Amino acid sequence: MVPAASGVHIPLKNASAVSFITYEDDGTTIATIKESIDGASEQALDCDVYPHKAPGVGGTWTAMAEQDDTLALGADTTNDCMVFTVDASQLSAGFNCVEVTVDGGICIAVLHDLTVQRKPANLARNVV
Repeated sequence: MVPAASGVHIPLKNASAVSFITYEDDGTTIATIKESIDGASEQALDCDVYPHKAPGVGGTWTAMAEQDDTLALGADTTNDCMVFTVDASQLSAGFNCVEVTVDGGICIAVLHDLTVQRKPANLARNVV
């Protein structure tokens, strides 16, 4: 897990996906998704993601419209939290990192489905 993930390149070399959880603190959240090669040569990630939104405390997750490299939670006064997943298979050939930048609020990244299981102390760096 990367607790402060906005603007950080998350490598998917040893994981099959990463989920991003955003929480707005200024009335709106726009998340921009990019891909890179070890943190360099970044470009917009042209893939479809299926975000969900919910209140930050309690409530029900609701599917949002399919979106691509820019996700907008908007000025939704009820739902101030958003989650979406990027699979490693969605990256372009030769690209191995995902970067999400939010214009305000909190962004957390959760890596899942490690290709090689290991103890937390033996994990490689989870950011570039």
